[in-house]
Formats: sequence, C-alpha cells, structure tokens
Amino acid sequence: MRYSRRVRKFLPLLVLLGLSVLVAAQTPAPARLQVPQLPAPGYRYTDERLPQHFTDPDPLGIGATDNTPFENPPTDAGVTLGRVLFHDTRLSANGTISCASCHQQAHGFGDPRRLSEGFNGRATRRHAMSLTNARYYERGRFFWDERAESLESQVLAPLTDPIEMGLSPGDAVARVSEAPYYAPLLTDAFGTPEVTELRLARALAQFVRALVSHRAQYDEARAAGPPGSAAFDARLSPLEAAGHRLFLTTPTPGQRGAGCARCHATDVQVLRSPRNIGLDGENQGDPGTGEGRFKAPSLRNVAVRKPYMHDGRFDSLREVVEHYDRRVTASPFLDMTLIDRRTAVTGGPIVPVPLELTDPEIDALVAFLHTLTDEKFLTDPRFSNPFNPAPIP
Repeated sequence: MRYSRRVRKFLPLLVLLGLSVLVAAQTPAPARLQVPQLPAPGYRYTDERLPQHFTDPDPLGIGATDNTPFENPPTDAGVTLGRVLFHDTRLSANGTISCASCHQQAHGFGDPRRLSEGFNGRATRRHAMSLTNARYYERGRFFWDERAESLESQVLAPLTDPIEMGLSPGDAVARVSEAPYYAPLLTDAFGTPEVTELRLARALAQFVRALVSHRAQYDEARAAGPPGSAAFDARLSPLEAAGHRLFLTTPTPGQRGAGCARCHATDVQVLRSPRNIGLDGENQGDPGTGEGRFKAPSLRNVAVRKPYMHDGRFDSLREVVEHYDRRVTASPFLDMTLIDRRTAVTGGPIVPVPLELTDPEIDALVAFLHTLTDEKFLTDPRFSNPFNPAPIP
C-alpha cells in the first residue's frame, strides 16, 4: 500500500496512537474508590451479653480458653476498623479480594471451596480455616500448622502471602493511608490517624475475636439445663439428643459412643491442641504442626462449612464421621483417643479402634452437629460487608 508524503510523515505517530487505543481497550480501568457504609451510632460489640456457659469461671470451661491478649483489649471502634479492613479488597495486590473472600460469613467465616483462590487465580495450599469462635483457643496459635504465634501475627500473613493477597507490609500501610475513610476510623480506635502494621494487626484481630457464635439451638438447650439433663434434651429432637449422647460418650466394651468430646472440648467444641487423626499414613501428606498433627477450629457452624479438613478432602459431615468410624489410617503418631488400647498395652502394632457405629447412629451424630448452626451469626449485620456494592464516583 502506497501513502502520500504527508501521510508517511505522520505514520509513526498514527501507529503509536493506534497501539495506545488497543492497550487501553484491553486494560481494565482502575477501580473507583468504594467507601464503607457504617451506621451512626456504630454497632456495639463489647457489651454483648454472652450466655452463662460462655462466661462461667470454671477453669475447664469456655472462658479459660479465651486467647485475647492484655495489650489488645477489644473496643467497639477497634472492631469496627477491623471489620472494614477485613472486607476491603484494596488490601490485595490487584484490588480483587479481601479477607472475607476466603472467610465468608454465610459459611461460618470459612470457604465453600476446597482450596481458596488468591488474587491472581492461583489456589492456596490448604483449605481456609473457619474463624468462628477463634477467640476460644487457649494456645492462641493460628493456622492449621500453628505457625502463627498469635492471632495478631496471623491476620497480616494472608495480606503478604504471594498467592493469597500479594502485598508487602509497606504496601498494606500505604493502601490504608491513601484511603480517606480510614483516618477517622483509626482516630476513633487508636487516638490518631497514623497507620502502622501493629494497628492493622490489632484491629483485624479484634474483629476476628468478635466473631463469637452463641445463639445456636445448642445454646438454647444449654441455657435450659446442663448437657444430658431432661431440660437440655427437651430442646433437642430425639435424634439430636441421641447424637449428643454419642458425641459425649467414650466408646468402651458394652457402651455405645463416638467420644468426640474427648478432643472437641467445652461448649464451643474446640481442640485443646493439634492432633493426628489418621488422615494419612507415616511420612505421607501434609505434616501439619509435625508428624501429621493439625489444629482444628471450633465445631460451631460446622454444618455450613463443607468441605472439611485441612485439605478439604471430605464433602459432607457423614464422610467425616465415617472416617472416624472405620477409615482412620494407622500411624506412629496417631492420637491416643483413636488407638485400640488393647494393642497399645501389649506393645503390638498401632491399630485404630473402629467405632462400629450403625447408620442410624451416624445419622444421629450428624443431626446433633446441625444443632451447632447459629443462623443469627451467619447473617449478623455487625460482621457483614460494609462496602456499598455500587462504586462511589
């Protein structure tokens, strides 16, 4: 094709302009700033009245497992700031995901996907752990492998993870500093608008500790009477009550039971320490905290949190119960509660003890686990996404 001298003179500029238009068409426009929609006056968090079985001073009760540190007491302003940070997609490298993307309120602040998806579409290494009642874990360590020594150190780790959210600590501080809506929130929470990693960590930790689930059917029964009492059982169906007895009862010769409460202790049904539950054999799979041991979250809202385990291998509660019933894999590090004591005493090989539950008993146990679902918690506006779905111009 031949061009006139005048056209040839401007041809390089025309090509450059064309390329610019093409690139612009293929490059997504930067997201407009969204602002959180917060009520006035703000939500109250710190004066919530918890039921007595949450506040009982019994040294073996729920209260004794509270991991709130002295230096980071919750305040309404601090939890509010944490709520905004938790739901803010600005805290990912490309502005596409937030903490709430993988910890979804409708799923007990867990993830319905087997593995979560990071900011660039890559899958995470483990299933996202539920944050329900994270406050009640006495050891105070977090992640499935407990690599975070406190909740304050855990909450910033996903922000800087190269797969999850992809920011450096400095970038996180800069993003918060640039968003004008944070200055008053920081001032309310900490006295000045200064943004620091420590303040971000403390606010996020305060929000996570505020995620206390205490309004399930189980709590109504617990308020009526102690577990096993007639008043307690009256708040459950016969099937649910039978499942609760199986949950509490240690199986012995002549005694039917599942013994779940030996590990899932207190009225929030939480582990005291990581356990090897025979998911994989020796030197196989994920080592967890070491030797195949894993921390596990509270069982509250477990029925809405599938899939299950650190790798999301089980798709239903029935599969989980069937694992304990007949599919535990022998391992030198298998938890003692799952070992046939007769072989352990004689020094023989480690043999998992089968629960030998019937199908109706499995149905009952699953029915009881559904009584731990707290519908009010799953829809509580105090924990919901505060950002307007429509971008603000």
